[in-house]
Amino acid sequence: MKKTWSSLLDGLQRAGKYLQSKSASLSNETASSAGGARGGGRLNPLQSVGTKLFAIFFFCILFFVLVVGLISYAKSKDVIQTKVADASEQTIIQAGQKLDLIYSTYEDLSLQIMLNEDLRKLMVELSAVDRGSYNYLESTRFITEKLNVYAFANKNIKAVHLLTEKGEPITSSTGNPGGGSRGDKDWFKKIVDGNGQVVWLATSEKGFLDENVVTSTATPAFAVGRVLKSLNTSQITGVVLIEIKLDVMSEQMKQISMGDGGSTVIVSEDDNYVYNEDKLLLAKPSNLDIEKGALDQQFGQLKTRDDQYQLVYYKSGKSGWNLIGSIPVKELVKDASVIFDITVAMAFGAALIAVVIGFMLARMIGRPLIQLRNLMKEGEQGNLTVRMPAKRQDEIGQLSVSFNQMMEKITQLVQQTNRSAQEVLGTAGELSDASKKTAMSAKDIAVATEEIAMGASSLAVESERGNELTQSIGVQMKSVVEANVIMGTAAGEVQASSKQGIAYMDELIGKTNETETMTRSMVEKVDNLKESTRSIVKILDMLGNMTKQTNILSLNATIEAARAGAAGKGFMVVADEIRKLADQSRQSIAVVGQITEKIQKEIDETVQVLSQAYPIFQEQISSVKEADSIFKQVDEQMGGFIARLSNVTESISQLETSQVVLSESMTNVSAVAEESSATSQEVASLSTEQLNISGGLVKLSDKLEELSKSLQDSLSKFRV
Repeated sequence: MKKTWSSLLDGLQRAGKYLQSKSASLSNETASSAGGARGGGRLNPLQSVGTKLFAIFFFCILFFVLVVGLISYAKSKDVIQTKVADASEQTIIQAGQKLDLIYSTYEDLSLQIMLNEDLRKLMVELSAVDRGSYNYLESTRFITEKLNVYAFANKNIKAVHLLTEKGEPITSSTGNPGGGSRGDKDWFKKIVDGNGQVVWLATSEKGFLDENVVTSTATPAFAVGRVLKSLNTSQITGVVLIEIKLDVMSEQMKQISMGDGGSTVIVSEDDNYVYNEDKLLLAKPSNLDIEKGALDQQFGQLKTRDDQYQLVYYKSGKSGWNLIGSIPVKELVKDASVIFDITVAMAFGAALIAVVIGFMLARMIGRPLIQLRNLMKEGEQGNLTVRMPAKRQDEIGQLSVSFNQMMEKITQLVQQTNRSAQEVLGTAGELSDASKKTAMSAKDIAVATEEIAMGASSLAVESERGNELTQSIGVQMKSVVEANVIMGTAAGEVQASSKQGIAYMDELIGKTNETETMTRSMVEKVDNLKESTRSIVKILDMLGNMTKQTNILSLNATIEAARAGAAGKGFMVVADEIRKLADQSRQSIAVVGQITEKIQKEIDETVQVLSQAYPIFQEQISSVKEADSIFKQVDEQMGGFIARLSNVTESISQLETSQVVLSESMTNVSAVAEESSATSQEVASLSTEQLNISGGLVKLSDKLEELSKSLQDSLSKFRV
């Protein structure tokens, strides 16, 4: 394709050089035949009409051939790409549905484990025994045997693990669940948040419980997890994790063909690789060059940002993972390149034909136009006797006839203009003298009128300034009145709030006195409670002595029963029970004594706190009384302030009335001054306008005289 383009460009360059040489020779030939040395008959060949017509004809033909060919190529490429993408999409959808069936198998397996009655009973028993006991080991062995039944039933299962609700390993089908809690792992939290629903976990390069295994020896796997619950109480009894070998995906991926350079991957919802032929990319972020959210549909097709790859995808309804097929776009459209090569060849042929036709067209039109241009150059230099030979009957022949008629008309016009110029030159001199006299008179009148207008304008400005000042004073007076009214309202509100505060302080003083009385009563009751606690301690001491006596009696009874031999065995049992009862009583008395001691300690602390709080209540009562007196003082002062504020408001109102009268007077003065200024300015404007007209008339007279002389000089250059 590159060779075809280079050959086309070489052909266009050769055609352009050939056209330039022919146009130059044609231009030189025409210029020499028409006397090209006169008036500069040479012209750049690239600027001639013939060259432009050739270029337009050449590029139009080439443009339409290329447009039709490239549109055909683009359309065929899109059709092929669409068909292949649709077929690939169906392939990906079928493969994704097969994977969903496989996912369903493992979901059903996890459901079987959750519903296994024997396994649930073993889990309940396991939670009731110590972790280091023999019964715990025996229970885990039975659970491992149950898990092995599920693990060995499917060769693609790497291991089945069982963990506690907190993430501690219980057992595994491999026999070694590993140590340490997995409760802080993201995948474990995700399973627990599922609350019994199946949860799919994306591929881990080391597996999920083999964190300490070397990466080179670890086996990557993806997993499905589920929380195990009791059917009766809905209590979590454990967490099951089924690790699945990546081979189950590899077997399905080998059946999918995306063509040369294509690939198939599985990407998780977190945009990490679940499956990739390159094992080093597993569990790593995907490098798909697509927009965020482009894979939200169930299935579909799209292109990468650089349009280099066509992608088809299917979102699993089970795991939520995306099965993505990638096909290079250049592989899809390689069959359409034949159309492009044919288009380039046709464009090259059309270019050669356009060169021949364009040269003939340039020769037919360019030569007579160059000859006409040279004759017009001579006419431009003043030779009105030149004529164009009219031999052709086409538009160029008609142009020659029109050129000859135009030159005849111009010759007649020049002759008539020459006669008129002589007459205008004489009239211009007389008009110039009269205009100068009129201009001098108008200048004197304008100066006097301007001085009168300036005085009137100054008076109007000062009057307007005084009017603005009175209006500004009026606005400020209104603001002061409004502010005074607002201050009066605010003072009334403050006085009302002060009275309300006095009422609240009276109520607060009463409640504070009640609080003091209640605190004093509480101190007395706590003292009574302290005395009661001491009585309980004395009773507990007495019960402790009774327990010691009971132990001594039990010991004596045991000794007597031993002396009695076989006849005293029954009495020995009774004595032993009495001793046990005495020990239990002693332990209970000790516990009650500790509780009583703690109560007595807390009562002492309460008495201490109340003793500290009582002086604070006394200080609070004093502060409340002082605040009450302050509120009363504020109420008295606000009453005096409101009275003084009323006097100020009355004075401001009188001042506002005086200001209104002054403002009306200044407005009348300003109106009279403005009217006088306007009249003076109008007179000055008319005088200035008259002066300008006189000056313009003088200039026009001078200009007319100069134009008359210039016209006479210009007409002398023409040869008629």
